[in-house]
Amino acid sequence: MNTESSAQEVVIHEPAMMSAIRNGLGVLIALAAIAFAADLFSRLGIAIYTEQYLAVVLGISLALVFLKPQDSLVKCSLNGLIALLGLITSLYLAVQYPDLVERQLDLPIDALVVSAILFGLVLEGLRRVVGVTLVIVVLLFMGFALLGSHLSGPLQTREITLDRLFVYLGVDTNGMLGLTLNVAATIVIGFILFGQLLLRSGGADFFNDIALALMGRRKGGSGKIATIASALFGSISGVVVSNIVATGVVTIRMMKKGGFKPHTAAAIETVASTGGQIMPPVMGAVAFLMAEFLQIGYSAVVIAALVPAILYYAALYIQVDLEAAKEQINPIDPALIPSKRRVLKQGWIFIVPFAAVILALFTFNQRPETAALWGALGALIVGLVKGYKGKRMNAKDIWGSLEETGHSIVDIIMIGAAAGFIIGILNITGLGFGLTYFLVELGQGNLFLLLVISAVVCIVLGMGMPTVGVYLLLAVLVAPSLIQVGVEPIAAHLFIFYLGMMSMVTPPIAIGAFFAASIAKANPMKTALTSMRLGWTAYIIPFLFVTTPSLLLIGEISQIVITVTSALVGVWAVSVGFAGYFKSKLSLIFRINFVITGSLFLLPNLQGGDTPTLPKIAGFGLLVVLLLVTSFMKKTNSQPSPETTQS
Repeated sequence: MNTESSAQEVVIHEPAMMSAIRNGLGVLIALAAIAFAADLFSRLGIAIYTEQYLAVVLGISLALVFLKPQDSLVKCSLNGLIALLGLITSLYLAVQYPDLVERQLDLPIDALVVSAILFGLVLEGLRRVVGVTLVIVVLLFMGFALLGSHLSGPLQTREITLDRLFVYLGVDTNGMLGLTLNVAATIVIGFILFGQLLLRSGGADFFNDIALALMGRRKGGSGKIATIASALFGSISGVVVSNIVATGVVTIRMMKKGGFKPHTAAAIETVASTGGQIMPPVMGAVAFLMAEFLQIGYSAVVIAALVPAILYYAALYIQVDLEAAKEQINPIDPALIPSKRRVLKQGWIFIVPFAAVILALFTFNQRPETAALWGALGALIVGLVKGYKGKRMNAKDIWGSLEETGHSIVDIIMIGAAAGFIIGILNITGLGFGLTYFLVELGQGNLFLLLVISAVVCIVLGMGMPTVGVYLLLAVLVAPSLIQVGVEPIAAHLFIFYLGMMSMVTPPIAIGAFFAASIAKANPMKTALTSMRLGWTAYIIPFLFVTTPSLLLIGEISQIVITVTSALVGVWAVSVGFAGYFKSKLSLIFRINFVITGSLFLLPNLQGGDTPTLPKIAGFGLLVVLLLVTSFMKKTNSQPSPETTQS
């Protein structure tokens, strides 16, 4: 009897105890990242390798993955043992790393055992957080590394034994503890902490209020509020789904109440939240990762990303505006719109955290993770001293920020470690060069075909993964082949980033669209398809800036002005065609003509040289005709008939 009671007591208390342990581990990850970014160890006279820090973060992350509540005591106990194994193995790697890396070429047995255990646990952790797809990709590369030496042609690899491969992947700085895990455990986690503190300090409410004050009185104001608020929030959140959940619970309800159809409201929120990842200056921390990969300044990435982001949100804003006119959606109730003056008076202080990041980067030349720490400190001070609307942060908010930071980074840590496996395999086998050569040959020397193949690979590999993880993976697998055929490195990396990001709205996975649909109680697939229409620029613009670098503000000023102006006109015309409305509802033939006209303005010069003028001249002429005809039809339809006048 006592035994049964004891077992029952364990089962009842296990979830609460597990939750406390998980939250404590989440806080531990955040504190470790803060200490590393602040150079606390060196200040205390403790010399550590970066790889030792990475091993500790990986171990805690593995424990967090496996310590999820289960429906039985047996499963819970088994997962607890696996979590403990991952933590102890990682800590052993961290403590013994200097010795292991020195003896790496001798293939010591402890290095082999540690590497093999962590390889298996990372793959299982990866399966639990993002599904089986990426696990299969890693295993395919692993199999190729072992068997590729028996092939012939560009994909033939050098021969390597399993024990040497394991030790290389587990210990070498080109493997698991390499660049991808490094940027995830330093830069990304820093900006997640920054975002969490900014939101709990009142930043989310301020972003929503400023969007409401700016757009609430405009036609279809609720949709435009969602666009601006989600763009602001998404730029710092770094995770599309959390952005949708955080802002969508407010904006989707507001849009539905304002008159937008449920699937349209969900699609607007999805596209706006997804686009936050491409919105400078933070870009969900990807800007810093891209700068690391390309070994260029952060400012160069931000400048290059500016025009594509403007085109993306211009297309969304135009379609929201036209949709509101077509459905006769009125502005927000004036009683619900706050005063701009009052909002700015209460929230101007939120410029401080962003100013801290910019000062740290450009004035004091700090590392990105240290700059994120400055921003987090700025958000903390703002939240404690002033807050927003009289609500200040408290100890519970700070603790919650640390907890959520640790939990949010786990998925990206798993992806970063797995991407490290792939990088290691590409390096040790020589497959990296062969894969690049293979993709180039597959494109048959045709840049457009290679771009299409790369786009499909980006969308497929990105399905269901966080945006940062998508970029880390694609920067290793796809970007080198584009650079090899002469694409500007920054254009190649932005290309893979855009197309990988759109996996969040592209069926059949479309995880971002499906989350928004659940909030809106809308049809998930209809929401995803509408999201694709609203976010059409993200599928097309990457092809344009690869072939027309002036869209990335590269080149002569005159050519940049012409290209950007033409692109804006083209985006407007295509968006009118997709929306099916301009002054009145458009017939199918007019919609097709608007899309064709816009395409002529967007058409790149595949032969290089000066901006092509003939397609744009033709597009201009067709646009004038369309505007005149639609205006005449609107005027004719609005005039009363003679019979009506006489009566």
